[in-house]
Amino acid sequence: MILSDDFAGHPPFVIRGEARQSVPFVFNSPHSGNYYPQRFLAMSRLDRRAIRRSEDCFVDELFAGAVGCGAVMMAAHFPRAYLDVNREPWELDPRMFQEALPPFANIRSPRVAGGLGAVPRIVGEGQEIYSGRLPLSEAIGRIDSVYKPYHAELRRLLVSTRESFGHAVLIDCHSMPGSVRAGEGTARADFIVGDRFGASCVPALTQCAIGLLTRMGYRVAHNRPYAGGFITEHYGRPAQGLNALQVEVSRSLYMDERSYERTSGFFALAKDLSRFCTALVRLGEELFPLPLAAE
Repeated sequence: MILSDDFAGHPPFVIRGEARQSVPFVFNSPHSGNYYPQRFLAMSRLDRRAIRRSEDCFVDELFAGAVGCGAVMMAAHFPRAYLDVNREPWELDPRMFQEALPPFANIRSPRVAGGLGAVPRIVGEGQEIYSGRLPLSEAIGRIDSVYKPYHAELRRLLVSTRESFGHAVLIDCHSMPGSVRAGEGTARADFIVGDRFGASCVPALTQCAIGLLTRMGYRVAHNRPYAGGFITEHYGRPAQGLNALQVEVSRSLYMDERSYERTSGFFALAKDLSRFCTALVRLGEELFPLPLAAE
């Protein structure tokens, strides 16, 4: 955890590799941010350990090898407990705020009902973040100053990538608790690859990703229980040359989930994921050849 001022004076996200992008892949890590505004911590009823329960610790570092193979990586600095950009901007819980929400807010989604809207109500296993209601201006400020710039930049990266290469592939990178299983009675998954049940990505690329991880010896599930969130659903438009995959990696492979420290498995996993990124990019070039230049 890094203590920070509000993101008016600190960049809410970082982009790596754009100046030397040579492949049509954009990697995104929207939940790995660990810069916690002190004002936000003062609002919370949770201590500094508990509030990190929703954080995708080190995911941007695990996938950092993507930049080395010519891709772009975008990573959040803000924590998921503060703002979740993998939600609709106005996917908010009316029980959290002192004033009524505007009529266009999505207050009935399953994610809101579970306490995991754009401004989350809970972390981890149902731990309430706040002791009382927030002013609506708090949500509006986070949406205007962080959410909207984040998505504007992600959209720009994808559009510019498609313009340069004829298509774009978004890999949305996440982590999950080590206890997650793909279904009742099944083994714990090391990875879950989500493509919104085929809606966000061409099947060939999904199968390439699953196959690469499986051949490395990992247990890989497909779409269950995580098929992809708002980012995968919103940006995945295969018919328009925009493919999006969500990749969830088990935290038990690389960190101690109680202490938030890397374990000895971190560097081996990072090496495997670097190989995965390189191979996926290569296979992507075969699936989506560059358009021929005009004579």
